[in-house]
Amino acid sequence: MALDTHPAPPTYDAVAKDLYEMGEMPPMGHVPRQMYAWAIRKERHGEPDTAMQQEIVDVPALDSHDVLVLVMAAGVNYNGVWAALGVPISPFDGHKAPYHIAGSDASGIVWAVGDKVKRWKVGDEVVVHCNQDDGDDEECNGGDPMFSTSQRIWGYETPDGSFSQFTRVQSQQLMPRPKHLTWEESACYTLTLATAYRMLFGHEPHDLKPGQNVLVWGASGGLGSYAIQLINTAGANAIGVISDEGKRDFVMGLGAKGVLNRNDFNCWGQMPTVNTPEYNTWFTEARKFGKAIWDITGKGNNVDMVFEHPGEATFPVSTFVCKKGGMVVICAGTTGYNLTFDVRYMWMHQKRLQGSHFAHLKQAAAANKLMVERRLDPCMSECFEWSDLPEAHMKMRRNEHKPGNMAVLVQAPVTGLRTLEDVIEAGPSN
Repeated sequence: MALDTHPAPPTYDAVAKDLYEMGEMPPMGHVPRQMYAWAIRKERHGEPDTAMQQEIVDVPALDSHDVLVLVMAAGVNYNGVWAALGVPISPFDGHKAPYHIAGSDASGIVWAVGDKVKRWKVGDEVVVHCNQDDGDDEECNGGDPMFSTSQRIWGYETPDGSFSQFTRVQSQQLMPRPKHLTWEESACYTLTLATAYRMLFGHEPHDLKPGQNVLVWGASGGLGSYAIQLINTAGANAIGVISDEGKRDFVMGLGAKGVLNRNDFNCWGQMPTVNTPEYNTWFTEARKFGKAIWDITGKGNNVDMVFEHPGEATFPVSTFVCKKGGMVVICAGTTGYNLTFDVRYMWMHQKRLQGSHFAHLKQAAAANKLMVERRLDPCMSECFEWSDLPEAHMKMRRNEHKPGNMAVLVQAPVTGLRTLEDVIEAGPSN
């Protein structure tokens, strides 16, 4: 029996208009002229609560391989914070559009398709992964699309993300939505899950294998919560790092073999100059941290892989505690971009330093299949109303968000809905 079925979309009464209020449903497949969106403009770059303003904008036109998705809910992640701030780069430096709609995660319904789209039809329920490319170079045809010179992240390097009633995506960005999840649960996971999947399984020969040990920074966050689950699913051992003791039970509940609180150690930030008294103090603390890992993995067993994303604050220690021939894989620098480390331990122990950036469709689809098959928990911690979208990003910016992943309602009028019929029944006119 199929895990997910695709019945015909329901019929309902709706009037064709040029603009719909939030939560109001257009007739199936009717594309209005305008829509509501949270827009960023270059002159407003700054904190999300001032940079993001609700505006009425035109619904984007489709090219032949594009799909228009009616957005039910969207994920909240650091891409929105970076887009608002305009750092590490301003999205306007790339796409040159007059405004930017952030949002790199979504669940929704296919509402219109370009004339060359074959795999999807109006009414299909989908989630969206955030990698785009032009599809016409060697890397996109037999190589790794993430290495394509045309590779870009939807909602960050493109102007038309998910914080709007409709969003324009490439057809290859779509994947089936897990029907057992609510719209908001479906919207919160794809970016962080696919990123974690590529980090762990996408860099041969250091792809994760059963029995290996992985150190996971930020183990209670969006990336970390999926890393722990994926490591556990693969038969490997996750050692999670937290900075709040109240998150220990959450991380252990995800399947971690052990948890370390980084507040118990004092070896964070840029590494002091080698062979100075300050370096010796740092080195003592770093070894103390390494011994705490051994208390979990067994004496002498350094981790096979370090799952890095804080960057500046943790990177020197990451490169130290990784085993000979192991890998430090990094996808972000949320604590800073100026990374320091003792290169002697890198070259003499032949460790690999690997950058990793989101995932291509095959990797994203493999990760999504695990969610469809109910092997993973989306770990949605909080869902916000549409009107609270900027504040959700401020909460993330202040590091005040709960463990797990956040979402925001877009066209879904309330939380807990799982079908289009639910949305119609709960809509503003009912």
